[in-house]
Amino acid sequence: MADPIPVVKGKGIYLADSDGKQYMDVISSWWVNLHGHSHPYIAQKLYEQALTLEQVIFAGFTHEPAVLLAERLLSILPGPFARVFYSDNGSTSTEVALKMSIQYWWNKGEQKRNKILAFKNSYHGDTFGAMSVSDRSVFTLAFHDKLFEVIAVDPPMSATLPDSLANIPWNEIACFIYEPLVQGAGCMQMYFADGLNALLQQCHAHNIICIADEVMTGFGRTGQLFASAYCTEKPDIICLSKGLTGGTMPLGVTACAQHIYDAFVTDDKLKTFFHGHSFTANPLACTVANASLDLLLQQDCLQHIENITQQHRLFTKSLYNYLPAIKNIRQLGTILAFEIAQGKDEYLNNISGSITAKALQKGIYLRPLGNTVYLMPPYCITTEQLQQVYTVVEEIIQETAKL
Repeated sequence: MADPIPVVKGKGIYLADSDGKQYMDVISSWWVNLHGHSHPYIAQKLYEQALTLEQVIFAGFTHEPAVLLAERLLSILPGPFARVFYSDNGSTSTEVALKMSIQYWWNKGEQKRNKILAFKNSYHGDTFGAMSVSDRSVFTLAFHDKLFEVIAVDPPMSATLPDSLANIPWNEIACFIYEPLVQGAGCMQMYFADGLNALLQQCHAHNIICIADEVMTGFGRTGQLFASAYCTEKPDIICLSKGLTGGTMPLGVTACAQHIYDAFVTDDKLKTFFHGHSFTANPLACTVANASLDLLLQQDCLQHIENITQQHRLFTKSLYNYLPAIKNIRQLGTILAFEIAQGKDEYLNNISGSITAKALQKGIYLRPLGNTVYLMPPYCITTEQLQQVYTVVEEIIQETAKL
């Protein structure tokens, strides 16, 4: 295993190490960085807030950055969302959603509604609840006997519902959790919006709470502000993190519809949603999230997202020249992925390290998921920089396949 590279600076698309070598960060530092590193506008807002209020307990107190962020998110989220619950990262945002859904039915006196529906090949985080609703994989291997069971079905790889939905005990299911259209850690597998829409309709017909895990897909990654916008049927709960703060600070959001919130508003203290932590709605994190939204919603940024989408679309046509050395070329918005056709299609495929090393030598930071190579750059990347990245990707394919 190679020693970690000491990164001392980031600016825009670039990271710089202690020797002064620069690398284009084309995976947005694990999908969090929207606007480039060390963005001056975000840094200035963070500085100003740090001089005003850096932290306060979010129980019995509130503050303007949290209120403003909640109001702004509710105005753009794809669904009937009415309330925002703050946490600290993607895993906890999904934990909150699961607890909220199970307790919703408990509060309503329907404790038999306690099963959870989830997709195979999914990933929802590294805490125990999040692992439980994720696919049983290398990420969860050491903990399988500690995880609770879920009903796992195939994601819809066509416009119709998967056969694995047969014999589902619909009236016992509390919630359905899913990554809309792109299963991120599941090697960027993409599936059909029409099939997802049909499944959401089926769930809602049985009053099942639908949870969209948009931790990775949110804030423009799929070409829409949120991947759920591709479906006419909307979720009841949405989970956000990663790009929420533009990659500057950890923050999680779980937004829910009014009817879910109402199940917890009662004089019965036993129906309280007992979840919280010290840094709930941290003012600094909420401030940088607002600053990131300021940048994201500017027409210039939305145009950058469209430009990346169009450039990726053109590049996928070039990639077909490298079949069968690569396979399963796919793209949605700013996300482009394909597999190197060597070894097993799995996260533990050792070709990942080789590709990362080759790319770093050429000044590009790639971090494949096993043999799955993907691009998910910050929105500030220029057309010229993207062309440089594409050239390096093609060189790596040629070197790896010895073409």
